[in-house]
Amino acid sequence: MKILAISDRVDERVYSEHIHHNYGDVDLFVGCGDLPCYYLEYVVSMVNQPVLYVHGNHDVEVSHTATGRRAEFAEGCDLIDGRVVNVKGLLFMGLGGSIRYTPATPFQYTEGQMRARVARLIPRLFVNKLRYGRFVDVVITHAPPYGIHDSADRAHVGFRVFLTLMAWFKPRYLLHGHMHDRKYNAQTCTTYRDTKVVGVFPVRSVEI
Repeated sequence: MKILAISDRVDERVYSEHIHHNYGDVDLFVGCGDLPCYYLEYVVSMVNQPVLYVHGNHDVEVSHTATGRRAEFAEGCDLIDGRVVNVKGLLFMGLGGSIRYTPATPFQYTEGQMRARVARLIPRLFVNKLRYGRFVDVVITHAPPYGIHDSADRAHVGFRVFLTLMAWFKPRYLLHGHMHDRKYNAQTCTTYRDTKVVGVFPVRSVEI
């Protein structure tokens, strides 16, 4: 399966009338956060493939389209934030948002809050293990794991619980966004135990 991951910025190669020419061989599109609904909706309207996505730390709970429609999610796309899903035979887990650095802001979490979000999904992971022989194939996040592609500044510190998640449940990939500043982007692909951690900005192709 060929996956095109997108994150943090509208890219003219995707948001284009040439999307079929550029990405006609893609089987699944994945949004790693901080993407406007119109961008995700454009992708799903132009390609006959699923679009999965999670929230980023700059997302708002309710936005408005160009026509004034209230939008809580991207129509036609699958918001998998806080969910585990099976798409085309691959098992995906979605955990959007970043570390909390601004009080009372949606889609920002303390380490403890993110740990609780992961814990709520563990029963479903064990169901996957019984049904499919594995817990999860691909984890989709916005923030990176702690110590992998992250930064010391408060807004870009990664989550420690993602390290635990990878150690215990052994996903094949963890795809994340958030680290879109060039000074953070020196390394974008790292292997941690059995998981390949891939930073996405603004477009990244992954084959599984």
